[in-house]
Amino acid sequence: MPLIDRFAPTKGERLEILGADGHLVRPELEPSLPPESLKRLYALMVATRLGDQKALNLQRQGRLGTFASSRGHEACQVGTAFGLRPAEDWVFPYFRDFGLYLTLGYPLDDFYHYWMGHEAGLRTPEGLNLFSFAIPVGSQILHAAGAGMAADILGKKIAVVTTFGDGATSEGDFHEGLNFAGVFRTPNVFVCYNNQWAISTPRRRQTASPTIAQKAAAYGFPGLAVDGNDVLAVFSAVSEALDRARSGGGPTLIEAETYRMGDHTTADDARKYRPEGEVKDWESRDPILRFQAYIRDKGLWDETFETDVKEKAASDIEKAVAEAESRPAATPEDVFAHTFKEMTPRLRDELAELRETHEEAGR
Repeated sequence: MPLIDRFAPTKGERLEILGADGHLVRPELEPSLPPESLKRLYALMVATRLGDQKALNLQRQGRLGTFASSRGHEACQVGTAFGLRPAEDWVFPYFRDFGLYLTLGYPLDDFYHYWMGHEAGLRTPEGLNLFSFAIPVGSQILHAAGAGMAADILGKKIAVVTTFGDGATSEGDFHEGLNFAGVFRTPNVFVCYNNQWAISTPRRRQTASPTIAQKAAAYGFPGLAVDGNDVLAVFSAVSEALDRARSGGGPTLIEAETYRMGDHTTADDARKYRPEGEVKDWESRDPILRFQAYIRDKGLWDETFETDVKEKAASDIEKAVAEAESRPAATPEDVFAHTFKEMTPRLRDELAELRETHEEAGR
């Protein structure tokens, strides 16, 4: 029986395969992943945590701009991306999606390059259908719904995935996008990382609905709530939704319940609005430690493996940062260069005016 039929969000049911201690609570739902895939899942989650911390360090050193941390979201991001076909499916991420980028194989130096202030860093390489992530809250949901409609018109048997936080569900874009997807039965998979806080607004102030997943019913398609700190649950739920989308079964809304362990961004101080005890409680449910216990029980984890994973990730991260910092500094003219494939007449006029102003200032 499909997961969306077994777990009804309206009844408060949530998909969980691993318990908080990393042991199986629903062994019959354990996905059939080979040992190398399980080890890769773990390595990607660790690399996401380490790469995220590096970005925070760089920001504090003045080497990188305002950054949105992914700490605590590793299972959501890696689990969502792991079942995708990067050269076929389309992905519309939001600004807190480091692990998704890493899992899909986006060049890490380009990722850091963008957060250092260079728009060129989000020029997705050929062969990867990854849209530039959205900074406006929720706007990517409409883009994804449109891409899903386009896929249907073109007869492409693909899935179109978009990710967003719980705060985005209070935006009109969320309701409009899901309404279009439901009416036109588009091949969309909507993944909400419900991390409990939209900056300083708690989940309880976003909606009176017991779950976000159940909102899908209003638009005529299934919703599924999952434990977002259980990478196996996220992977299983998203994989089923991807198959459903590709086969013409229509859209799915997945709510992955997790927690934003850090501040909203490096411009925020969550201590001003979030109780310390709540943070500590969620830290005890760390998605990486949970999955580590699971693969250790399978004989796939030991201290040597842990050291190798961390050393490989650290080396890749340092090389990526060095490459990003070796590139020429951004200039004001870059603002005009990366908006369209070719500058519009108006942008060319504005760029000419900017250059003229600079020349006059330099005289």
